[in-house]
Amino acid sequence: MSAQIKSHVFPRHTKATLPTAVSGDGCYLIDADGKRYFDGSGGAAVSCLGHSDADVIKAVQDQVGKLAFAHTGFLTSDPAEELADLLVANAPGDIDRVYFVSGGSEATEAAIKLARQYHLERGEPQRRHIIARKQSYHGNTLGALAAGGNEWRRTQFAPLLIDISHISACYEYVGRAEGESSFDYGQRVANELETEILRLGPETVMAFMAEPVVGATSGAVPAVAGYFKRIREICDQYGVLLILDEVMCGMGRTGHLFACEADGVVPDILCIAKGLGAGYQPIGAMLCTRQIYEAIEHGSGFFQHGHTYIGHPVATASGLAVVKAMLERGLVQRCAEMGEKLQAALEDRFGQHAHVGDIRGRGLFRGVELVADRDTKEPFDPALGLAKNIKKAAFQAGLICYPMSGTRDGQNGDHILLAPPFIITDEQITEVVDKLETAISQCLPQG
Repeated sequence: MSAQIKSHVFPRHTKATLPTAVSGDGCYLIDADGKRYFDGSGGAAVSCLGHSDADVIKAVQDQVGKLAFAHTGFLTSDPAEELADLLVANAPGDIDRVYFVSGGSEATEAAIKLARQYHLERGEPQRRHIIARKQSYHGNTLGALAAGGNEWRRTQFAPLLIDISHISACYEYVGRAEGESSFDYGQRVANELETEILRLGPETVMAFMAEPVVGATSGAVPAVAGYFKRIREICDQYGVLLILDEVMCGMGRTGHLFACEADGVVPDILCIAKGLGAGYQPIGAMLCTRQIYEAIEHGSGFFQHGHTYIGHPVATASGLAVVKAMLERGLVQRCAEMGEKLQAALEDRFGQHAHVGDIRGRGLFRGVELVADRDTKEPFDPALGLAKNIKKAAFQAGLICYPMSGTRDGQNGDHILLAPPFIITDEQITEVVDKLETAISQCLPQG
């Protein structure tokens, strides 16, 4: 059956009736009725290798046959060790240790805890404040949700969230003033970090957290040149750790294995997930520098954190096969090249569209922002439910994409996020743009 009539699964939305996915074929998902959907968002920027990669499937099957689970309180495993070695060998700067978890929220949660414990181990218990950015998203566990600036996701849980301050996003399309250069704009919003550190008290701030390319909340918004270098300078000046959340934009998605490489900065703590397992197993990771690890090693020796499934042998075997595939097949470079083709196709089709204000992103991580008026950049009335309608229309047309509302401030603004598999072809780029155009034209208000 294409939809379950009676189900005991607790779904994301109780009023939605969903088709049942039964198989995957490259860039396509296939439901029980045989309908094929092009996975234009990779789920949520997850399926970077597509849905039927033989090497990854074999790696998972082989590992299950040898060892399914060993608790890391007692034992390590070969796939976990090998994947950590491979990530560190390709990571920027002095990144030296990898802490495996089961997903992005766990990675950012672990990063927050590690940042706090690092300062404790160094004798600075007064460092307790985290600064993050508006219109960001760092996960759905309570610590990660508090760090994120996605107001729609935060609102009903606000009484449960720790107090984290948020500075402006680096969102050039909306934030840059008339006559202001791109560089000057970036420096202006980066300097908000210093202002907030001074307001809170430099000795009390432990970390600043940001996405190199903002994903779900704003729709593939990269920072302008020079922004993150200034952020790094400010963090260094005040002894604040820089945590970069690459859960959505990392693992090759922007045309760099690690997204921060495009900005020429190295974080103290780096979070990855999604593309690390490419959907074949749930896995994420928190990476940190040698300096941070040694503070724990030479101090208490024990990171006061942990989950049952950290370092899971089957998950890490999957991640190892995925990262090897990316590196050995040249898929990160392919992602960069196909990303430029996707950007060109989107600009060709929508560049002069009356209701497309911005087309942006890096690699195969692209956002299309819809506006009521191109000249004023005025967004559509949220009551139209534009993003929701486009998602439904695109799905009907056989395209899975990731439209979201609240792009500007949690309520106003609509964008469409595209994050297709790295194996996408030229013909499939045309298919994506054609189906997206159909969905947009069906959903825009007439007149």
